[in-house]
Amino acid sequence: MAEVRRLLPEPGATTIAEEVAAYDFIAAAHADRPYTVTNFALTIDGHATISGRSGPIGTETDTAMLVGLRKRVDALMIGAGTMRAERYGRIFSNPATRGRREREGLPADPLMVIVSARLDLPWDAPLFTDGGGRVLIFTGSDADPPETATPVRVVRHEGLVDLAEAMRYLRNERGVRGLLCEGGPHLHGQLIAAGLVDELFITTAPKLAGGGGPGLAEGLPEQVRELELVSLLADEGELFHRYRVGG
Repeated sequence: MAEVRRLLPEPGATTIAEEVAAYDFIAAAHADRPYTVTNFALTIDGHATISGRSGPIGTETDTAMLVGLRKRVDALMIGAGTMRAERYGRIFSNPATRGRREREGLPADPLMVIVSARLDLPWDAPLFTDGGGRVLIFTGSDADPPETATPVRVVRHEGLVDLAEAMRYLRNERGVRGLLCEGGPHLHGQLIAAGLVDELFITTAPKLAGGGGPGLAEGLPEQVRELELVSLLADEGELFHRYRVGG
């Protein structure tokens, strides 16, 4: 509950919890796809990872923002590379948090959505071995996943995963209203290119990484996309931007 400074739209003291509590992605759901927001931490020179992982970029305040956003959606989406690097576990292990979500009309465990072309995933990661929550994988592979303690469902596409079709499936077949994408940069670029992102939450850390790490949206075709700055928070040099994607 540490205070941060709100720079926009109305300057003043606030907290991440207070800001996130006002976000209502569920009410903004589209008829044919979830309302989709993305969250990334970047260095000043634009890198989304340090030594292959996003964790070293942000601070505890950035983590608070990420956890807060997770609490406001029905489902999380990541790419296979992010799953291999970060080795996710159950998103909310605290029963009190899951109970609170249910009282707010959200699933106790957000649906974990993974986009994996080859079904090349770390099956020994806690997400699969914990037994809690649910996992949905979109893939173009014909391979069968191993048996896992956590329930896993595979949806196969011909060739590459069609993200627009995947979004329709999530909305119409799984009832997903609000979706948070946590990367990686390649998946993020594909979602933006397909016009499937509504908002971007970007943390800018006061760090220079150097080297040739990936940026915010890898492989995104060159095209100007207008963004509206909705809010800006600051905490000891770390900046938290909320952008709405223009039409």
